[in-house]
Order: sequence, then C-alpha cells, then structure tokens
Amino acid sequence: MELSPQQLIAYNGTDPSKPIYVAVKGRVFDVTTGSSFYGPGGAYAMFAGKDASRALAKMTKNEEDIISSLDGLSEKEIGVLNDWEKKFEAKYPIVGRVVS
Repeated sequence: MELSPQQLIAYNGTDPSKPIYVAVKGRVFDVTTGSSFYGPGGAYAMFAGKDASRALAKMTKNEEDIISSLDGLSEKEIGVLNDWEKKFEAKYPIVGRVVS
C-alpha cells in the first residue's frame, strides 16, 4: 500500500474503525496492537498518522520534529533512529510506504 502524508493522517487513531499507523523512514507500520501508546491519550499519540522519523531520532515529542526529514541529523541521531526502526520491525507489521 502506498500512502501520501495526507492519507496517512487518516490512520491517527481517532477513528476506531481504522488501524493506527506510524511511519518510520518512509515505511508504514501498523501499531494498532500498541494502541495504548499510539492511540488517543497515549504517550506517543502525537506520532500516529505521521512519519515520526526525525522525532524518534532526536528522542523528542515536539510537533515540529514529527516529520520525515533526516536533514542535519548527527551520526548518533541516525543510530538512534536505526535502533527505533529495528524495534518497530520486531514488533509491528509493515503495511506500506509513504510516497510524495
């Protein structure tokens, strides 16, 4: 499945009839089983329906960092992002990718 960033927003957990998706490095993960974290009111709800790559790399929940751009990240931050990506791969199914 290919989703634009605008389409991905529809999977932000606010519609209980839809799964919850989070993208990491352009790959879309179905995090519905982690809805207590990614669903409304969850600690990471702000990542739902978005590509959270930059925020994960920087270990932040700041809205301006919840984007796909990796520009200007340090080697350490890229390493942190790669660790997060491995965690997502181990825990959640990949259901698609984000396309422009």
